[in-house]
Amino acid sequence: MATRIYILRFPKETSSEPIIYQLVKQYDVEFNILKADILPQREGVMILELKGPKDKVSSGLSYLKSFGVTAERLAAAINRDDEKCFQCGACTGICPVGALFIQRPGMEVIFDPDRCTGCSLCVPICPVRAMEVAPVSEVLAEAARKKIVT
Repeated sequence: MATRIYILRFPKETSSEPIIYQLVKQYDVEFNILKADILPQREGVMILELKGPKDKVSSGLSYLKSFGVTAERLAAAINRDDEKCFQCGACTGICPVGALFIQRPGMEVIFDPDRCTGCSLCVPICPVRAMEVAPVSEVLAEAARKKIVT
């Protein structure tokens, strides 16, 4: 199950079409609109979180592109400096996807980078700045290592 955040840009010709409704109905993906600025007969922008199996999310993005919608993934990667982290748990309450959570009974704060969407809400909340946004070069290097991009 993949959860990713995308910036969608809608051409003015499609701004009044129920594209997101059809995306959910046809491709069975969950969505959360984080921000939207779409008006009839004007170009629109939407920040959308998509959740579902990777193949369905990918097919859904292709569907959007068939309408001229551009989709750009917010590809920030978050790193945790385990040396700085003192397990206060402040980040666990702000993480919208559960990538940061408290493991019981040991009360250890766990960071699961595979569940992380890169929203970076945890970065400013961390009192010791143990959470940080990875540089783009690191994100690309990690993607190449995992054979996500070539």
